Amino acid sequence: MSLDPINKELIPFLELYMPPSVPKASSKPFVTLTYAQSLDSRISLGPGIRTAISDMETKVMTHYLRFHHAGILIGSGTVLADDPGLNCKWLPSHAGTVPLNENSPTPIIIDPSQKWQFTGSKMHQLFTLGEGKSPIVIVSKEPETREADVRYVVAVVDATTGKFDWDLLLTQLKSEFGLDSVMVEGGAYIINELLNRPDIVDSLVVTVGSTYLGAGGVAVSPAKPMQLDNVNWWKGKRDSVMGATLK
Repeated sequence: MSLDPINKELIPFLELYMPPSVPKASSKPFVTLTYAQSLDSRISLGPGIRTAISDMETKVMTHYLRFHHAGILIGSGTVLADDPGLNCKWLPSHAGTVPLNENSPTPIIIDPSQKWQFTGSKMHQLFTLGEGKSPIVIVSKEPETREADVRYVVAVVDATTGKFDWDLLLTQLKSEFGLDSVMVEGGAYIINELLNRPDIVDSLVVTVGSTYLGAGGVAVSPAKPMQLDNVNWWKGKRDSVMGATLK
């Protein structure tokens, strides 16, 4: 079942921050970093706690963004805490009875320690029902067992920092899987890391909910001061949305 229609004012606002209709000539996909935060820059009440921040109006916007991206990327902490479906429930009015899986992005799970299981997850349920796609799982070493319908990427890890090489990983996602655009939805570790990567992130779309989550909440903030370019704001019934590019 599709969601309510998107607020028509959001469509021209988001156009400035959407993947181009003709993919850019680049070895890496177009990357949109998008998330919802409270007024005090928290994205959840605490580690592993699923927290609602967005109003329905901006939840529809999130699915509209998913419709326009080839992949959707989150970390293992978020997928373990929230058990998300990561499909797209929004369809344009002319889509008719197009199956949801055809217009849903491909889930990409950053899971270096291989803690998450596709089998039995909400994502697996939606895939079985034809309402979502099977995932690509990013791991740091060859998995001992491979789950059915899961595609694995053994990504390069920096021996000093233990972090993935984002440039190589994104290049791999485009060259091997044809993903021309990827939206990154979290969690906090990935958001904080990419907020300082203007060489990777092409657009930033942040929903600011009308709530405070308090000092115990999980905060998002870049490691160092930074400015934004191409900043625009949209005000909804309860939330505000900021679109920008990293400077």
